[in-house]
Amino acid sequence: MKEFGIKSALSGLEAVELSTSGNVYWNLPAAELIERSLGDGEGFLTDTGALMCDTGKYTGRAPDDKFIVRDALTENQVWWKEFNHPTTPEVFTNLKAKLIENLKAKNLYVRDVFACASEQYRIKVRVINTLAYHNLFVNNMFIRPSQADQASFVPEWTVINDPEFFADPAVDGVKNTNFAIINFTEKCIIIGGTGYTGEIKKGIFSVLNFTLPTQHGVLSMHCSANEGADGQTALFFGLSGTGKTTLSTDPNRKLIGDDEHGWARNEVFNFEGGCYAKVINLSEKGEPDIYNAIRFGSVLENTRFEEGARTVDYANGEVTENTRVSYPIHYIKSAKELSTGVPPSHIFFLTSDAQGILPPISRLTVEQAMFHFLSGYTAKVAGTEAGVKEPKAVFSSCFGAPFLPLHPGKYAQLLGEKMNGSNVQVWLVNTGWIGGPVGVGSRMRLSHTRSLISAALNGQLSQVEYVAHPVFGVMMPTSAPGVPVFVLNPRDQWSDKNAYDVAANNLAGQFIRNFEKFKELADQRIMAGAPKQMELA
Repeated sequence: MKEFGIKSALSGLEAVELSTSGNVYWNLPAAELIERSLGDGEGFLTDTGALMCDTGKYTGRAPDDKFIVRDALTENQVWWKEFNHPTTPEVFTNLKAKLIENLKAKNLYVRDVFACASEQYRIKVRVINTLAYHNLFVNNMFIRPSQADQASFVPEWTVINDPEFFADPAVDGVKNTNFAIINFTEKCIIIGGTGYTGEIKKGIFSVLNFTLPTQHGVLSMHCSANEGADGQTALFFGLSGTGKTTLSTDPNRKLIGDDEHGWARNEVFNFEGGCYAKVINLSEKGEPDIYNAIRFGSVLENTRFEEGARTVDYANGEVTENTRVSYPIHYIKSAKELSTGVPPSHIFFLTSDAQGILPPISRLTVEQAMFHFLSGYTAKVAGTEAGVKEPKAVFSSCFGAPFLPLHPGKYAQLLGEKMNGSNVQVWLVNTGWIGGPVGVGSRMRLSHTRSLISAALNGQLSQVEYVAHPVFGVMMPTSAPGVPVFVLNPRDQWSDKNAYDVAANNLAGQFIRNFEKFKELADQRIMAGAPKQMELA
């Protein structure tokens, strides 16, 4: 085994009992990783210098194949429902041993990184990859230590990732050949059978969603964050594809982060050191900051070139609608140097309403905020998860249920505590459809959504009149700068008003039925935020 790069003087691969007859590349710079990736045929360079690669069979997360080891540490803390699939320590140990055995003849790329911009809550993570571009993704997405930090690095968590190692479901205790397993006791994540890089970042996100609330009382959040010239912070909650990255990347505001954050007593902090943006139908005019971040050092996934050129065809979704790019956060001109901010003054719940019922923007009471946070209504967007081909209405607790090891009520309780006594204003923003459901209505204009959010942030929406939605009770502005009045009330957009009333009642029923699983937590205060169905003739 030959080793190259900046290796820790205090720790190696011995902790995971890993050795290889191949080479081990430690913390290589981006340029060298790109050279090796191209030399190994992993991808191509685009005309902007970005590296373009394919993730293989899996072009999105596979939540049904994610497991948590059920042991003394997790038994009574993890909510063993929905996306938290239990497995045994024995399954983890045996599969990890097979994975490590499979690595013994391979070249390995090792990267030492931090998670959490706040030094008080920061954890040290070592990621072991078999592909150079995967290691470049890790370098882009996590916080990059200095050379001095690398030289003395002792990892708290280890991630071992080999997309070419496939489990045998008949003997390995998993459902399919791909898997991602988190062991909180051993502080180790193993990932195999999938080349989708998002499994790596979401694995660490799941770790922090367990440790920060239980050990530190910090609310971990699936949200983006930015900061205004006045130093005030805004948070944007939503599932992938609902606009977190797009709407938080604002040239007039400093970007704190685009996906994962913690809310501590006196600060909001980014978990990551990069951004992971969807690029389907990306244009320089519509999203100039993201478009211009796609350059040397960035990694594009599952995109295609225009014919006869090395120019990316962002409209091409032949592989997946979930085309992605990762890049270091400083590739965004407006990014804040230190990815932290003060507690938020505005919170936006982004919902891609596939049914065309909810208003483009509405103001929530504390009770409604708690109800909608626990509900997490949105639509899964095509390609974000395996098997999702078109928008599908879902309820995802706290706008991130697949990544939440604890009972959703724990995060809602923490949100309530953080909001208590603060002046934070919560808004529900529909980035989905108006004028009817998918196939009938049209998608909300990004320019209108940006104008509405800007008006909320700069206080203009505090100067207008509001009317209550007849079913959901949220307060809808009757006017807003830069947005036609007729857009603001969704019922006005439907040609058949009776059909809208029926659809709104039906959606309210879905909310109420979904909330049944939270009844043990649903005190009268939270239930006061629930929709109330109309009596229809």
